[in-house]
Amino acid sequence: MAVVDLEIRDSIAVITLNRPERLNAMDAEMAVRLIDVFEHVRAADELRVAILTGAGTKAFCAGGDLDAVIPLMTGARAPETEWERRWLDIRESDGRKSGGRKSGGPFKTDIGKPLIAAVNGHAVAGGMELVMNCDIRVAVPHATFGIPEVKVGLFPGGGSTVRLRDQIPFAHAMHMLLTGEAISAEEARAYGFVNSLVDPALLMDEAMRIASRIAANGPLAVQAVRNSVRATLGLPETEALAVETEFSARVHATDDAVEGPRAFLEKRPPVFRGR
Repeated sequence: MAVVDLEIRDSIAVITLNRPERLNAMDAEMAVRLIDVFEHVRAADELRVAILTGAGTKAFCAGGDLDAVIPLMTGARAPETEWERRWLDIRESDGRKSGGRKSGGPFKTDIGKPLIAAVNGHAVAGGMELVMNCDIRVAVPHATFGIPEVKVGLFPGGGSTVRLRDQIPFAHAMHMLLTGEAISAEEARAYGFVNSLVDPALLMDEAMRIASRIAANGPLAVQAVRNSVRATLGLPETEALAVETEFSARVHATDDAVEGPRAFLEKRPPVFRGR
C-alpha cells in the first residue's frame, strides 16, 4: 500500500494512513497524498461517506514527523523532494487564501461528506486534529488523545485552538492545550469526544456499520445536514437559522426529496440518485 491507501467499498471510502513503522506520523508525502485523497472523495458523487483510520495497532497518527515536516514548517531546512516542495506550495496557497496566514497542513481539508474516524491507537498532535475534523469517532480502548505541541515550543495550528474548545468541555480543552498532557480513550468518551470504544478486532466492523447506515440515507440530505451543522458553528441563532433555511430549501427542491416520502408511503426502500 501507499503511505495513504484508498479502498472503495460500494459507496464508502476507506482511507488508511500507512506508515506504521513511524506511528503513522505525517511526512510531506503522506500530507500531500492525504489532501489528494480527500479531494478525490469530495469530487466523487458516488462516494457518500468516508472512514479514516491508521495502519497497525499502536497509532492512528502521531502527528507531524518531527524529523521531516517540522523543520520545513519552521524554516530550519529547505525542501529537498518534490513532495516537500508541493506541501510547502499548498501551505503558501492556503496562506494567501487566509490573508497571509499559513495553513497547519491537511487537517483543515473538508471533504464535504460525513467522515468517520476509526481510531486504532494513539492520536496525538496533528493526529488528534485529524480526529477533530471527523464527524463521528469510534476508538479502541488503548487509544490516547493529546495536543502536546506546547511541550516542544510549537503551536497546534491544525484547528486545535478553534475546534477542541467546542468539542469537549472548555476547562478540559484548556488543560490539554496548555499542559500538553494526553487523555485516555475512556476520558475522551466521557468528554463526548468519541462516540464509543470498541474492541480492536471489531473497530472497522463498527465503523463500516455506521458508514453503511449513513450511506443508505439520501446523500444530498446527509451532506446538507452535515454541512449545515458545520456552517452554523459559532453563528448567532438568527444567522444560523437563515443558513439552515438555505440548505433545507436546496434539499427539498431535489428529486430525492420526492422519492423518499413516496417510497415510505409505498412501503419500499427508496432509490436515491443524488439529484
